[in-house]
Amino acid sequence: MARLTGLQMNIDWEDKSANHQRVEGMLAAQRPEPGTLVVLPEMFATGFSMRAAQIDDTESRETQVFLADLARKYQIWLHAGLVRQRADGRPTNQSLVYDPEGVEITSYEKIFPFAPGGELENYAAGDRIVLYQWAGFTVASFICYDLRFPEIFRMAAARGANLFIVIASWPDRRRLHWVRLLQARAIENQAYVLGVNRSGTDPFLSYAGDSMLVDWHGEVVSGAGAEDCLVTGLLDEEGLAQYRTALPFLKDMRPVTG
Repeated sequence: MARLTGLQMNIDWEDKSANHQRVEGMLAAQRPEPGTLVVLPEMFATGFSMRAAQIDDTESRETQVFLADLARKYQIWLHAGLVRQRADGRPTNQSLVYDPEGVEITSYEKIFPFAPGGELENYAAGDRIVLYQWAGFTVASFICYDLRFPEIFRMAAARGANLFIVIASWPDRRRLHWVRLLQARAIENQAYVLGVNRSGTDPFLSYAGDSMLVDWHGEVVSGAGAEDCLVTGLLDEEGLAQYRTALPFLKDMRPVTG
């Protein structure tokens, strides 16, 4: 079985150094096993700030270097959110993945910036599904508001995804949406879903946490409350494969016209 861990944390507003230290301290206290996939929240080093120029990590690379070093130190896979420019110079809300050697293996740009909160005005939208391989699983990366758009999860499932990672800054006023949508994405795609949300408060909102690992039945395998903590679970690749074989719902997907 494969082990993964979501790190739920309060985030010091636009303070990369403080947040790096918080992550380091939490992992040092509960040292992950080598090979574990460790997942940090959306914009974990700064909070969900619309001040893209102030928190951008493209040139300073301080958060990217921190993540690479951390992955090497613990010999883990590390999946985390930050702000970085794309090739045309526009900032994007991204998730990066590092392997145990500290090598960046993939990056994902949030396809659906949160337009009601002004994110679309400050960050460019991504336009592609990103998958990577880890411990026998095909992993799909998504970020926060993406969770409300089941079509992109379906596209990833059609390409073989059986584990979805959703990192977030999801406010407590809509916490039940977070829980129910994570469960729905797992059930309809016959997949594991790990949702890693932040906790605490920022200058604008409060966050309930509720990070959780959900299995293909929509059952919560491991979950958190509102406090800083690590959410750890074991993934049963064989059990999931047997379930998909016995009930091959995904094979009945087909394009339709309206």
